[in-house]
Amino acid sequence: MTAAPADFASARSEFIRIDAPRVEDGAAIWRIARDSEVLDLNSSYSYLLWCRDFAATSVVARDENGDPVAFVTGYIRPDRPETLVVWQVAVDRSHRGKGLAATLLDALTTRVASDQGLASVETTITPDNTASDRLFTSFAQRHDAPLEREVLFDGSLFPEGTHLPEVLYRIGPF
Repeated sequence: MTAAPADFASARSEFIRIDAPRVEDGAAIWRIARDSEVLDLNSSYSYLLWCRDFAATSVVARDENGDPVAFVTGYIRPDRPETLVVWQVAVDRSHRGKGLAATLLDALTTRVASDQGLASVETTITPDNTASDRLFTSFAQRHDAPLEREVLFDGSLFPEGTHLPEVLYRIGPF
């Protein structure tokens, strides 16, 4: 993986600090996800667990008061230990349009690559999520990595019957 422009431990931009999430951040992360109006909202409990159990593969951006304003959650695939699956990316409305999601994604992948090695990144995106498509396509371009797309879960698999397909984006190898 090529060097990323952000360093996990010390990245700062316009009073933003990038950090690992803490359990106390779970409620704020849940609110950011809810207010995104794009993400599938998980239970508030799941965000607390995520901050506890997957802090090593997730990041938050904090404002000058230390409050979370953006996050990326991820996990390592059990059957592919060099693959980071990015679960959710969200930026508080007041901080959008500044490249914060890309900075967080670069910081997270740099950290995971340093800590345990990283061969690829996966995520799923619905066809109507233009912002996420742009984020992950530009990530692949910045890191000069191939990007493959294929439908992972057809919309008919979801119980509500109105869910769009989830398209798997596989980026790598780095």
